[in-house]
Amino acid sequence: MPDTSALTCEIRDDIAWITLNRPERHNAFDDALIRDLTEALRRVSASPAVRAVVLAGAGKSFSAGADIGWMKRMAHYTEAENLADAQALGDLMDTLYRMDPPTIARVHGAALGGGVGLVAACDLALATEQAHFCLSEVRLGLIPATISPYVIEAMGARQARRYFTTAERIDAREAARIGLIHQVLADEAALDAQILQTLNQIRRNGPEAMAAAKALVRDVSHRPIDAALVTETAGRIARIRAGREAQEGLGAFLEKRQPAWCPSDPA
Repeated sequence: MPDTSALTCEIRDDIAWITLNRPERHNAFDDALIRDLTEALRRVSASPAVRAVVLAGAGKSFSAGADIGWMKRMAHYTEAENLADAQALGDLMDTLYRMDPPTIARVHGAALGGGVGLVAACDLALATEQAHFCLSEVRLGLIPATISPYVIEAMGARQARRYFTTAERIDAREAARIGLIHQVLADEAALDAQILQTLNQIRRNGPEAMAAAKALVRDVSHRPIDAALVTETAGRIARIRAGREAQEGLGAFLEKRQPAWCPSDPA
């Protein structure tokens, strides 16, 4: 997959490593980076060779959110132009959120504004002790609208009310406590070691089952537990059980062997 100056995408073995590559701007994004990242995510998600995606930032930060130059241009946009611009960012977040392969945010340094949205839209978020987060839009008279569905799902409405309105800095430990990230590591070396361990765990799992499990969480969360949901979830497992991947997985378990998708020497 071709890289751009502001984004690199490398598929090593069965893992896609996507890196925001504007270190001189702390990986702040503009309309061009939003477009390129959305396209890279769509291509990766459509590739059957990709088992997982790691999203990272080059340099000192994960992402400082919106680029200042982009914001200056937006100040002169019409409402219609602002809507199109916001829709592009919304499409990026939704593309990341709905990808079939598991996604891991590798967070170090600052994750601000839209950078917090990228973290929240990933399935797993791992960060260094030195990472910090801030939803600073209200300082500029703005609101974190397009990222709000993902951030609120991650940290909950009560915490979102606080941090959307105060624009406080959130350290890594607090981010883990409120659910924005899953784990805090001592430094980048420990962070990378944990990511590799997590990827090895993912490789043991059925790719189709993981995609279906992600969809299950999206579709079931916040719904009432009623007869319709009971019937729907029963139907989902019935379809999965009859599928080729489940047949291979169950057969491998009964025969005491590794399933076909699993590495021959899993870590």
